[in-house]
Amino acid sequence: MSAPPHHLAHPGPADPPKWGVTLPLPGLTIDRHRFIVDRLPDLGYTDVWSAEGGGTDAFTPLATTAAWSPTLRIATGIVPVHTRGPAVLAQTAATLAQLAPGRLLLGIGASVPAHVTDINGIPFDEPFKRTRDVLRFLTRALRGEHVAGDFDTFSISGYRLPHPPSEPVKVILGALRPGMLRLGFTEGDGAISNLLFPEDVPKVLDAVGPQPPGKELVVKVFVCPTEDTGYAHRATRPFLAWILNREPYRKFHEWLGHGELLRECHERWADGDPEGAQKALPDEVVDGLFVSGSPEECRERILRYHRPGVTTIQLYVSLPPEVFVSRARVLDTLARLGPAGA
Repeated sequence: MSAPPHHLAHPGPADPPKWGVTLPLPGLTIDRHRFIVDRLPDLGYTDVWSAEGGGTDAFTPLATTAAWSPTLRIATGIVPVHTRGPAVLAQTAATLAQLAPGRLLLGIGASVPAHVTDINGIPFDEPFKRTRDVLRFLTRALRGEHVAGDFDTFSISGYRLPHPPSEPVKVILGALRPGMLRLGFTEGDGAISNLLFPEDVPKVLDAVGPQPPGKELVVKVFVCPTEDTGYAHRATRPFLAWILNREPYRKFHEWLGHGELLRECHERWADGDPEGAQKALPDEVVDGLFVSGSPEECRERILRYHRPGVTTIQLYVSLPPEVFVSRARVLDTLARLGPAGA
């Protein structure tokens, strides 16, 4: 008889996860976030995460957070591996680590062609190999090693960080399918997965396999805390139709078994009909991948993503306009969404 999956082999309770929030919040520039960063630890949050696509860069929000907070972990989720050179990534991470010793997670990944080629003019070549090579370079460089030689996707004549981090920097991968998930755990410090249903988490855990102590499995959950379902759908459906038609996410959901659920959306997008693709996206997909409802309802659904093996819940919070009327409303909503909301 075969052994049960690793996440079922030890059915004890899951350890409490860390909780992070992605900053800046949509609709609020980074210079207006100090009141949030100051209060996040009191609300039970442990992390501030950033992301990088076509808007805010990944590192400035983390530098400001590190300057404002002596305790919060700071993490990128993710930085594309094509848009910066390997040494620049190492330098940036090492500099951030000086501001937050032992509190930096460097999340890197392939991203999508729209963020690499369409707006930066950089070929989206061999995304798996490029991610693997950058990971291997960074893990050595951030330990202070001299790195030289040929990788599959670039060559380094020789580089050593003049001031390597005094405490380790974890390097984790944005990972959607088994190859990248396994790479994150075998050669890196873990992985970040996102845009999945709670019921998909066990499949991700199975692909990861047994997790050594200290590795990270981060699940990013998109949240729009409003009871106005019409607003939530209008605010989130265009993004979901766009991202689910990027090839990495299309293949991800096919692997998860959702190909038929998304078939009409994909067909209309391929036919050059983005509005039709949005309309063809089932409500169950919109509601399942971008959680909405009252903050309490959202929190209950967020907790469904936590399984043994998930170490961090990372929230991307899209607040409705009425919440921005006051700082108190913003903080109250984040409090009710997060670990202190029970």
